Amino acid sequence: MTNIPRIAVLIVAAGVGQRVGGPMPKQYQILAGKPMLRHSVERFLANPRIAQVQVVIHPEHADHYAAAVEGLTLPPPVFGGAERQDSVRLGLAAMAEDPPRVVLVHDAARPFVSDAVIERLLSVITPDRAAVPALAVADTVRRYDQGHWEEVSRTNLLRIQTPQAFPYRMLARLHDDAMASALATDDAALWVAAGLALEYVQGEEQLNKMTTAEDIACAHALLPRRMATGMGFDVHQLMPAGGKHTMRIGGIDIAHDHKLHGHSDADVVLHAVTDALLGALGEGDIGTHFPPGDPQWKGADSRRFVEEAVRLVKARGGIIQHVDTTVICEAPKIGPHREAMRAAMAALLGVPLSYVSVKATTTEKLGFTGRGEGVAAQAVATLSLPAEEV
Repeated sequence: MTNIPRIAVLIVAAGVGQRVGGPMPKQYQILAGKPMLRHSVERFLANPRIAQVQVVIHPEHADHYAAAVEGLTLPPPVFGGAERQDSVRLGLAAMAEDPPRVVLVHDAARPFVSDAVIERLLSVITPDRAAVPALAVADTVRRYDQGHWEEVSRTNLLRIQTPQAFPYRMLARLHDDAMASALATDDAALWVAAGLALEYVQGEEQLNKMTTAEDIACAHALLPRRMATGMGFDVHQLMPAGGKHTMRIGGIDIAHDHKLHGHSDADVVLHAVTDALLGALGEGDIGTHFPPGDPQWKGADSRRFVEEAVRLVKARGGIIQHVDTTVICEAPKIGPHREAMRAAMAALLGVPLSYVSVKATTTEKLGFTGRGEGVAAQAVATLSLPAEEV
């Protein structure tokens, strides 16, 4: 079935993904800087042999879906049913007015589909034969039943993956006929139960289904990554406080007879850290995101700036590896407060204490810091980011 005129993809994304946990269904959680669903959608859209990508979603996930596929050219999503089989049937029905010759049915929880697997499927499918990717079972397998263990031969066991390729009209007919029958775990089960021919092609480990939070964590670790470094520097003027006062440095309050002058709370260290994080992302500087002339930031807690920078890091699939800071001033003395600053910043960054360094130095009475006119801080942030495809 080479040179197939119309191939469509049906991505099933109507599940709720409760086992993964988190603030939203797993198919919309961020993986390597983008929603899980978007990975497979973009890969299918980029394949020149694919004419259409149709996504089936849960009726309550419309907002998540819109955000996940923003900017992509797709038909409106189809609302799925109570079970996966219902969702596939409804998705196939949505294609009936302009039916494809072949349909690839894919699970949104398998985000890393490759062109190689797609090509292997399309190379063996025929008008009366479907194709699915599979992997041999390498582990020892045992069945446990009522207190007894039974060895199971793994010789003929396969792990079935998606996408699965089918002649469209035959699969749609099978789903219509199966509406009142037992539920199938995948479309290949319906196909085999009907006595139809099925070809297995080599699958890939990267196609394994994301089922738990541990699966997503492992996927992050296995993806190609790059290291990125950003630098930040900030200065704030010291002003007489007219008595005992506290100034905010490194996320903690330090008693002093001067205060730092600035539009926000003037936390010079957190401003430098924010700039370092933004710099590693290539996202401009703190003034771009929090303009000093904007009244909403007047007196603002600088922890909000760091929190936003951390959110941007996570949105890009980034991991903070280390943040190193240096405070430059004659006073106040930083040494007694060093560990409190480290702890405050580690909590703010969401990293272990060992990932944060705080140092202090003077300019030997030289310059504005040496004259006690201000406090300066510099920061270096090291991030691990997903490697971008060229």
